[in-house]
Amino acid sequence: MSSQDKASSSDRLLLAAIDLVSERGYNGVTTQEIATAAGLSEKTLFRHFGSKQNLLEAAFDRFHYTEEMKKLFSEKLTFDLHADLLLISRMYHGIMNRNRKMIMISIKEEGSLPGFRERTQKHPQQLMEILTHYFTDMAEKGKLLPTNPKLQAFTFLMLNFGIFMNNLEAEGNFPDMTLEEVLQESVAIFARALAP
Repeated sequence: MSSQDKASSSDRLLLAAIDLVSERGYNGVTTQEIATAAGLSEKTLFRHFGSKQNLLEAAFDRFHYTEEMKKLFSEKLTFDLHADLLLISRMYHGIMNRNRKMIMISIKEEGSLPGFRERTQKHPQQLMEILTHYFTDMAEKGKLLPTNPKLQAFTFLMLNFGIFMNNLEAEGNFPDMTLEEVLQESVAIFARALAP
C-alpha cells in the first residue's frame, strides 16, 4: 500500500469515526461499524490506530485548528491590530464550524474517556500561546497597549469561543445577527480598547 493510500484510508477512518460518534456517542458505535462506514476492514482500523479511543484522539489532532492557525500567524498577519484580529477570528470560526461535529463530541464525551479532556484542551492552549506571542510582539512594536498579553490572548480566545458556542446549535440564541456582524463589532471594540 502506498503512503498516499495509507493516508487516504486513515482519513476515511477518522472522518467515519467523527460522523458516527457525533451521531450515536462513543459507546454507541463499534470499531467494525466505523471501519465499514469508511469502506475498510476492522483489521485496517486496528493496524492504523490500535483502538477506538486512539482513532478519536487522532481525529482531533488531524482536523483541529493548530496547524492552520500557525500558518496564518506566520504568513498572513500584517501587524495591523484590527485587520489581524478580524482575520484570526474569521479563520477560527471557519475551522470551528467545519469541525462542529468534533466539538459536539468533545462536549458530550469529555468525562467518559480517560485523558480525552487533556487532549481536547491542547489546541486551545496552543492557540492561546500563539496569540500571547502576537500580543507581546504588537506591544513591543508600540502597536498595542503594554498590559498583560496572556490575559489579552485568553480574553480574545474566550470572546470567539463564546460566539461559536452561541451558534453551536442550529440557529443560536440570537439569530437576528450574522456571524460577520458580530465579528466586525467585537473585533472593533477589542482593537479600540488595546490601541495605544
